Amino acid sequence: MRNAIETRGLSYRAGSFELRDVELSVPAGSIYGFLGPNGAGKTTTIRLLLGMARPAGGAIRLLGHEVPAELPAALARIGYVPERPHVYGALTVAEAMRYHGAFWPDWDGAWADSLRRRFDLPADRRVSRLSKGETGKLLILLALGQRPELLVLDEPTDGLDPMVRRDVLTAVLDYVAETGATVFISSHLVHELERICDWVGVIDHGRLVAELPIDAFKSGVKRIRLAGAPPEPSDAPFTVLSRFDDGLATGETWVVRGWQDPMRQYFTGAGATVRDVVDLDLEEVFVELLRSSRHAVR
Repeated sequence: MRNAIETRGLSYRAGSFELRDVELSVPAGSIYGFLGPNGAGKTTTIRLLLGMARPAGGAIRLLGHEVPAELPAALARIGYVPERPHVYGALTVAEAMRYHGAFWPDWDGAWADSLRRRFDLPADRRVSRLSKGETGKLLILLALGQRPELLVLDEPTDGLDPMVRRDVLTAVLDYVAETGATVFISSHLVHELERICDWVGVIDHGRLVAELPIDAFKSGVKRIRLAGAPPEPSDAPFTVLSRFDDGLATGETWVVRGWQDPMRQYFTGAGATVRDVVDLDLEEVFVELLRSSRHAVR
């Protein structure tokens, strides 16, 4: 199995929101960061993947299973942490674990209890009395206790303090290292995903803007400072995401995608001089991709 998640032409409409031709390819064994601003379509995409909403068109495959035709077989191998808590508040932590485990044949009670102790969750405390951070830990515990092959996490650390985020993500990374599971994690916290993901997909206004390995994502987008920049890029070997005056009489700054250092020759041939090539962090790349995408849609 090459991809744990595949979608082709996935579309959906609800009111004024539209998901358009989303084509995801999530490699098996990867940690895939699904990035996008609030309202971009991250949760909608996850709901479609897991059969909680019906697409208007397109195809979905999860762990080699066709969705929705083979959805039960796929879900049996998937752990899911939703954006909003889904555990009964009247249950204690121990009761919540037993209740959740009763639905999963591969539930590993000993492993789940070791996670409970690691997370310092009191077994006899009611879920309704847990803090937000403790609730976040419990949701991860329940998903990991299933021993899933695919872990789908929808904004799992949103609103959690830094120590809890670290504990949750460390537990996920340890599980991946042990089992080789695939993780599909949606977030708008770009700096957080930069540290853990090896693939990134960016969605905005229901459109998949980019999908590539994180190394290519970061290394292939550069800020180029130029003197004597050509008025319009012609047959450029890269994609211009944005360009603007850098405040000097003859200078411009371009943000380009797909950059490699030998491409300096392109500017030399156009009569321009490359003054500087600046690396961008993931958050800067994310912002530039969104800006370029929104400009193209107008």
